Amino acid sequence: MHGLGSSAATTWQVSEALADAGWSVTAIDLRGHGAAPRASSYRIADFAEDLRHTTPDGGGSWDVVIGHSIGAASAVVAAHHDPSWTKRLILLDPALELGDATREQVLENQRQGHLHQGVDEIREANPHWHPLDVEIKVQAHRQASLFALEHAVFDNDPWNVTREATTVTIPTHVIGADPSQGSMFCNDYAKRMVEANDQMTYEVIEGAGHSVHRDKPQDTIAAILRYLG
Repeated sequence: MHGLGSSAATTWQVSEALADAGWSVTAIDLRGHGAAPRASSYRIADFAEDLRHTTPDGGGSWDVVIGHSIGAASAVVAAHHDPSWTKRLILLDPALELGDATREQVLENQRQGHLHQGVDEIREANPHWHPLDVEIKVQAHRQASLFALEHAVFDNDPWNVTREATTVTIPTHVIGADPSQGSMFCNDYAKRMVEANDQMTYEVIEGAGHSVHRDKPQDTIAAILRYLG
């Protein structure tokens, strides 16, 4: 699952790597994003309820669910309410708890991305990204509903799924961004989370910002494949 302002297509590097390693991969658009239906409410609980109704072909549990940012937070809530939904979780710099200042920054970033930023702006801000990541990110921001982007902030006040994360009962691996590069899961908070839940493990991709799969795709993919064995 992608993060806010992205789409299923933005996970392409991780999806291709998993497919090359023999996995069958399903990437989805969260409500209000890409080709997914629009809705009136964009709470993390809403995203999570949608996710709980996604199942592999033939039914049963997913072998592993990978989520980024709000997609990761939504996966946590889905797994909290239904431990049989997936056998494992991988969280890419999950946005589990955001304070008011961070929420306001997220809101501003989403508005800028949807209304103003094109290929040149995204490339300038992320010169190390793959050209396809730049192109697809711009497309995803345009495809997303501005109402959805704004209300993912408005409707999650407070933005906090820490309790659900500490009580998840399935193996959960966090691949965090570098704390010096704007990670949303790091430092004391990360330490407390790992101490509170013995199912949770944690590693950092050095030099990667919040979008670890775009900033350091090979390192992120290697971390995912190591965890999956």
